[in-house]
Amino acid sequence: MSNENKTAVLTARGLTKSFPSGDRRIDVLRGVDLEVFEGESVSIRGESGSGKSTLLNLLAALDEPDAGSLAWTGQPANADRRAAFLGIVFQSFYLIPELNALENVVMAARILKKPGAAERERAKDLLGRVGLGERVMHLPAHLSGGERQRVAVARALMNSPKLILADEPTGNLDEHTGDAVVELLLGLCAEMRTALVLVTHNAAHAAKAQRSLFLHDGRFAPPPR
Repeated sequence: MSNENKTAVLTARGLTKSFPSGDRRIDVLRGVDLEVFEGESVSIRGESGSGKSTLLNLLAALDEPDAGSLAWTGQPANADRRAAFLGIVFQSFYLIPELNALENVVMAARILKKPGAAERERAKDLLGRVGLGERVMHLPAHLSGGERQRVAVARALMNSPKLILADEPTGNLDEHTGDAVVELLLGLCAEMRTALVLVTHNAAHAAKAQRSLFLHDGRFAPPPR
């Protein structure tokens, strides 16, 4: 599918990142370029330690690159725009244990100071869309791993973001549940025209995205045969 005439929701140019290790620095990212368009799904695979999570943290403006630039819909990325622009799905769910499923999803709207009745209805609708319509009042401790990740997906979509970043979202799930979560994430993002960047070690999950990239030695490279 051509991206001609589509809007680039994310544009990264020359991202580099290194970290100190003793008396030297380890180069983790070595000039990464990436462009993601509206409604597009992109997967990123790579060996352990290849820099996948580091890259996602940079794309989310959770960390700053040593060099390079990052733009969201053509404007410089910054933390002040994050909550309105993107949603993040983490491997470890990061739900607030004292809040039920509905309250965890609504929390995303609270960040934008929009915790009204309309937002609660949207949260209920999203939980229904992810198959948790009967579980909205359950605390995370009373939900399975797959259910908790579904809550996290609903939370990521709460503010109608332009982009979802998913960092190994099936890493704590069994194979069957992980497959279901990836299908759900891809399906909802496609339906809502939300761009998706999926970081995964799972080749089968990566292949479901419209475009697949492989990170090796801090750069995008052809995948190993």
